[in-house]
Amino acid sequence: MLIKNGNVLTETWQFEQLDLRITGDIIEKIAPAGNIQAECDLRQEPEFDAEGLYVVPGLVDIHIHACAGYDFCDAREESVTGMAKYLIKQGVTSFVAASMAYDEERLQKIFEIGKNMMESGIPGGAQLRGIHMEGPFFSKAKKGAQSEKYIIEPDIAMFDRLNTVSGGIIRLVDIAPELPHAMEFIRHASKNATVSIAHTTADYTTAMEAFGNGATHVTHLFNAMPPFSHRDPGVVGAASDAGADVELICDGIHLHPAVIRSVFKWFGDEKVILISDAMMACGLPDGEYELGGQAVNVSAGKATLHDGTIAGSATDLYMCMKHAVEFGIPLESAVRAASFNPAGSAGLDQQIGSIASGKRADLLLLDKNLSIVQVICGGQFEF
Repeated sequence: MLIKNGNVLTETWQFEQLDLRITGDIIEKIAPAGNIQAECDLRQEPEFDAEGLYVVPGLVDIHIHACAGYDFCDAREESVTGMAKYLIKQGVTSFVAASMAYDEERLQKIFEIGKNMMESGIPGGAQLRGIHMEGPFFSKAKKGAQSEKYIIEPDIAMFDRLNTVSGGIIRLVDIAPELPHAMEFIRHASKNATVSIAHTTADYTTAMEAFGNGATHVTHLFNAMPPFSHRDPGVVGAASDAGADVELICDGIHLHPAVIRSVFKWFGDEKVILISDAMMACGLPDGEYELGGQAVNVSAGKATLHDGTIAGSATDLYMCMKHAVEFGIPLESAVRAASFNPAGSAGLDQQIGSIASGKRADLLLLDKNLSIVQVICGGQFEF
């Protein structure tokens, strides 16, 4: 297949008019517009004229719980499939499904389903690329929408058992570093997954110790952690000093637009990761839903527990990326933060996350208004 004349976002994160030749599910060749045409004509391969369109990598959501009425923690293959089929229509070609704080028995069932879906693949949907283990090793004081009854101290043996059950597909594991035995856990878990600071009361010194022991990531920066202060910079300041990757929920609710702009300037677009943190109301009308076994009300797009605590988002990653652009982030930077950066943090950037020869052909074709014209997943047009 030839995608010709597109305004392609390259690995230098600049747009260039290029042609892409796709063979099977792989980008085989990239060349200036017109340079591959003769080869494809000889082979009588199909082509798509992308004149006037942006060609960008498929988005990679490494922190999503649920969408379209389906939840990863349902522990049902049908739920993962339902999520995948919704996400592909929103430009998300790969996702790392996030769990919640539950007991080990429930998590084992959830992770077994994740393993099965990774092995089988999901035809006609976004591809599950692993698990983001969000909980249960958190501070109860910063539990957010996590259920307090399941929150426990870091448990290396439990993590190892769950990673084995999952087939080794835990890509990220979250932890509050101020908890007992947290540093030992970080040193151990970081050999198998990206360790992220989350749902924490940690101060700057504790967070820096965590980064020194192998943590490299911060889950939904600013949310469920102490605020950044000029005398007490906390996790946010430590993340800056340590050069950590930082997640942002760019739904227009969790963070003020000025904060989004500031973080991109502060950390640089190579360290920012846009996530959805979506719950099952994503893609559905306002109403009553559930997250982590707790009732959630969604009103005007804002998801909250009955005590007013924000409970994830009702916005998909593509809309978060568009919000970032609306808030003043350059398109090139917003796309990078929603594709290559998350792929890298999850250890997937050799296969997905950018447009390069030899990588999987996961692409979005967008018009000038950033509306999706086509989604290509594994070399196949999805609609």
